[in-house]
Amino acid sequence: MNLIKWLFETNLQFGSKSIPLREVLGGALGITSAFLGMKRKVAAWPVGIFADAMLFTVFLGAVFAYSDNDANFYGQASRNLLLISVSIYGWVRWTYHSRSGVGSRPAVSPRWTTTKEKLILIPAIAIFFVISMQIFKALGETGNWLIVDTWIFTGTALATFGMSRGYIEFWLVWIAVDLVGVPFAFANGYYPTGTLYALYLPLVLWGFVSWLKIYKVEKGL
Repeated sequence: MNLIKWLFETNLQFGSKSIPLREVLGGALGITSAFLGMKRKVAAWPVGIFADAMLFTVFLGAVFAYSDNDANFYGQASRNLLLISVSIYGWVRWTYHSRSGVGSRPAVSPRWTTTKEKLILIPAIAIFFVISMQIFKALGETGNWLIVDTWIFTGTALATFGMSRGYIEFWLVWIAVDLVGVPFAFANGYYPTGTLYALYLPLVLWGFVSWLKIYKVEKGL
């Protein structure tokens, strides 16, 4: 219990800013998870789950700390809960894939989405976005906060699901999420999280190129 209390009460001082240790740990573990995912390591999922648990507590606190409805973070907080759920699915799927077959086998085989999958995913994403926006709106979010929060929530869910399935496009979705997430985090004082998103950009580009090369090698292209 002492460790948990220390984790929740400890803040790091950076100049005039006081930053929760949980946010720093969550950001560092998030980058680690992305790197392990690029390497197709099953460990990417449990590390990512722990990172999301840390960040969930940070953004949940923000939901209750602000009195201005425009500054609520329901999307950010619920994003981490959704990520934990999808990550459990990815963890099970990658573990099964790596243990099936003969000898050492990668946890996932990168591939592009098929036309059939696109026909299912595109309308599903649009519906998910609209429903999520209506929920956050009902909770009190409005204006730019509502759009940004909904996009980060939807894009993160899509990227994580894509990673679990081995879709190469998921790296591109992460880039789109980062382009919104970086200014969003820095503008609201979440510097470790903003730094995390910023560091993701070169990492996801590297991951995209890496998975594309793996795909071509495995397909003999």
